[in-house]
Amino acid sequence: MVMRATYSEYDSEPVRGLPAMLPPGERILWQGAPSWRSLALDAYRVRQLTMYFAAIVMARASWLLWNGSTLGEALQGCVGPAAFSAVCLAIVTGIAALAARATVYTITNRRVVIRQGVALESTINLPFKAIESANLRMRADGTGDIALQTVRDQRVSYLWLWPHVRSWHITRPQPTLRNLPDARQVADTLGRAVGAST
Repeated sequence: MVMRATYSEYDSEPVRGLPAMLPPGERILWQGAPSWRSLALDAYRVRQLTMYFAAIVMARASWLLWNGSTLGEALQGCVGPAAFSAVCLAIVTGIAALAARATVYTITNRRVVIRQGVALESTINLPFKAIESANLRMRADGTGDIALQTVRDQRVSYLWLWPHVRSWHITRPQPTLRNLPDARQVADTLGRAVGAST
């Protein structure tokens, strides 16, 4: 019998991060969430958006100067685009912070659970038998991702899981514990749990 990954939606959680009480013999080994700053920079591309908006504002200033405006007039003409850019960046950063706050990653002695969703909470359960491998990727900021490659007969949705999925792996999506502040310790915990279960 193949243990399959399952999705669920729910209105309450009897155990934080889980849609139901733990069955007998199952226990939580670790729970955590993404770092919202790292998630904003990595998944929501706030750094790249900042450079994009800065280029727009600079292009506006250059155009105004080219057409005979004084430096003061050019700066005044950039106030609107700069304010719009700041509002957009604040919105995207706020969404990233909400996404991180609404996420709970759980590792038990039998499975990995990802609870996510700001407006509509949902959960994906990944029994260890449904996981083929796990890959740790560390970042310069000290956070890291643990990407879970599922066995071939598992079907998980890239769009449903985003941003908790490995980037650009669309044909075989890999559910991912993203931007973890303590990624190495979590990887060790997961490795020991999988080893003990098998």
